[in-house]
Amino acid sequence: MSQRTTWEYATIPLLTHNTKAILDSWGVDGWELVTVLPGPGGGDQLVAYLKRPAA
Repeated sequence: MSQRTTWEYATIPLLTHNTKAILDSWGVDGWELVTVLPGPGGGDQLVAYLKRPAA
């Protein structure tokens, strides 16, 4: 019987001038980017949604 993966999720605000560094920092900790969507405040604010296998 195969074991099902359990995920944990995070949402983080992205600063448009530093996006790569922010995502690289989370990626080092095992987080995978799922999507990026506009933030609830509108404008240039973006929110990244990430996931990684739960410990």
